[in-house]
Amino acid sequence: MSDRTPSILRVVDPHVHLWDTHVVSYPWLANPAVAYSGDNRLLPQHYDVAAYLKDAQDFDVLGTVNIEGNPMDPVAEARWLQSLADKPVNRGQPSGIVAYADLSQDDAPTALACLAAFPNLRGIRQILNRHANPRFSYVAEDYLSNPTWRENLRRLAHYGWSFDLQIYPSQAGSAAEVIQLNPEVTFIINHTGMLVDRSDVNGWREWRSALCALADCDNTAIKLSGLAMFDHHWTIESFRPLVIEAIDCFGPRRSMFASNFPIDRLHGSYTSIWRAYAQIVSHMDALDQENLFVNNAARYYRLTLARDDTA
Repeated sequence: MSDRTPSILRVVDPHVHLWDTHVVSYPWLANPAVAYSGDNRLLPQHYDVAAYLKDAQDFDVLGTVNIEGNPMDPVAEARWLQSLADKPVNRGQPSGIVAYADLSQDDAPTALACLAAFPNLRGIRQILNRHANPRFSYVAEDYLSNPTWRENLRRLAHYGWSFDLQIYPSQAGSAAEVIQLNPEVTFIINHTGMLVDRSDVNGWREWRSALCALADCDNTAIKLSGLAMFDHHWTIESFRPLVIEAIDCFGPRRSMFASNFPIDRLHGSYTSIWRAYAQIVSHMDALDQENLFVNNAARYYRLTLARDDTA
């Protein structure tokens, strides 16, 4: 490992999933199944800040952003997460909360107003993934073309919230149109753009073109995460080209590493995944590395860090 990589890595982790199925209902965890991302039956039913920090014990975690876990009740999830952050032992974590809201519904403005009551709320995610292969589709509707969804998305600007954009490369054209219509909203691309079609070079080309199209929009950033979901027997060398291509498109000031824990724990330890990231970018200068691991996530999600000495 390069001598530019510190022995103890400082990170802000902008994509974690905390949950407690005894407090908040998650239908997919109540009846877990094997999915393309792994065997969900192996996921814990309880994963709080303490459990996360145990996984991350080899790192100096300055902050975390919890991304919604498809809860039955988004307000109940946000309330529980805020209660964790308010406990002194957790040092304000999760530092940021990205909640779920169904923006296609007429009552979405009321739902957003309820979520605004939680101080750590930083944004909204509604998963949009649709694919020709039903195995990879998360939703049945094309929300990107839904007029009500589009109208409610604009309301995020009123709260100063970002939108976590989870799509497949084939959806990038429609997504770019929506992004351009909402210059006051920051869109944060999830999971390195989700390269799902890996059977031939055409899938790679479509993914690369999608990243370039999204990066052309100034109000976008990307999370370098979720790679193990499509690469269960990953190596540093299998991760490397995706990370480098994504950073090439978005630049080191608009890219941020994230763990996607505990989902990606199905395919590797916290230490092995983050150390792989560190090795891949060990040739970059110290400021670029600091941006990728700490500063960009803190800036895009407007975080107060557990030990805010990143300036």
